[in-house]
Amino acid sequence: MRIWGRRTGMHCPFCRHPDTRVIDSRSTDDGAAIRRRRACPECERRFTTQETVLLMVAKRSGVTEPFSRSKIIAGVRRACQGRPVTEDALAKLGQSVEEEIRSRGVAEIPSHEIGLAILGPLRELDEVAYLHFASVYRGFESLADFENEIAVLRTGRAVANERD
Repeated sequence: MRIWGRRTGMHCPFCRHPDTRVIDSRSTDDGAAIRRRRACPECERRFTTQETVLLMVAKRSGVTEPFSRSKIIAGVRRACQGRPVTEDALAKLGQSVEEEIRSRGVAEIPSHEIGLAILGPLRELDEVAYLHFASVYRGFESLADFENEIAVLRTGRAVANERD
């Protein structure tokens, strides 16, 4: 790898030798990362690294930061306070949101699109938590905003019941 004209390598985590060689490379099951088996020519120890593509989030302020599944889960956890939602369900929601975002194949995504990607799975998980999240995310300002969203939820439920 080259950075600004100088050669850099992966440092050995054991002896800090500045270069290692790749023995084997494999894609992870979901294809989102590459695992590399490496060997140090100095101490001859082996170790594994994992490379992933950084997905950047463009905030409204113009700042960009790396995507964080834990931030998704933390935000949804706040909306689910007092609701019968397990940590396992939150983790699955975070994973599904990340998979949906990464499937778009873009390197940078606006933060509002992440919020939109959360709404669908959260609606399926818990309607009350969905209303809480949507009220903050969409900036509900009146009772009418809540009533409109509840009407949409009821319509969606009625359509689902007709299909069953």
